Amino acid sequence: MTTIAILGAGKIGEALLSGLISAGRDPADLIVSRRSPERAQELAQRHGVRALDAAAAAAAADVVVVAVKPQDIEPLLDSLAPVLAPSTLVVSLAAGLPTALYEARLPAGVPVVRVMPNTPMVVGEAMSVVSGGSHAQPEHLELTEELLRSVGRVLRVPEGQQDAATALSGSGPAYFFFLVEAMIDAGILLGLPRGVSTELIIQSAVGAAAMLRETGDHPVALREAVTSPGGTTIAAIRELENHRVRAALLTAIEAAALRSRDLGRAHRIDGPTAG
Repeated sequence: MTTIAILGAGKIGEALLSGLISAGRDPADLIVSRRSPERAQELAQRHGVRALDAAAAAAAADVVVVAVKPQDIEPLLDSLAPVLAPSTLVVSLAAGLPTALYEARLPAGVPVVRVMPNTPMVVGEAMSVVSGGSHAQPEHLELTEELLRSVGRVLRVPEGQQDAATALSGSGPAYFFFLVEAMIDAGILLGLPRGVSTELIIQSAVGAAAMLRETGDHPVALREAVTSPGGTTIAAIRELENHRVRAALLTAIEAAALRSRDLGRAHRIDGPTAG
């Protein structure tokens, strides 16, 4: 059996915890840790798992999932270094943080797998992107992917592509929410009640995503199938192109990737080690 500790069980951490239990993991093999002991105990009671402080949880686990905010990472790693066994798999869910940061501050040889999940994890529809550090073996990546498949889809990429993946899928849901919000407001502007506009747009978004997934057709082909000559859709597409929406998206996603890179560079790679 594999004991899994989730450190920093916020929304993403709790979603993973819930997904693991739904997938058949024994709650007795799961540990949660939060900065607030009260919150940790609340999670423990809700899910039937154990609640321990971070160091005790890491010492008792075979897999340690780090789900804290990037700005909290150095103190956490320094507290884990004295208690972490070199065979413990560390799975990082912290945006922008390279595996080299963990490897420099934890015992020598600790396998680290970097993951960029996204918020649809809370409904079991995450897109998680995984990359192995210098000590991660195929079995470590396979175990990480097995855990993440309990809450959605998983894709493996070289770590050098993680910033791009963060910009696309990690931040991606926010772009869709932004567009959906604007489209709902457009419906209201055209005289529809908010509830009607919301239902129209959400179901259209769900249906469009399902068509992309199930047909395998290129988005251009699907868009052209809706775009009749001289019709309503081409009139709308013309305005989107006139307002350079495509260029704005490209620039926005590039900015997200650069910010992910900056988050990693903001942390000192060299640090105290326990190896």
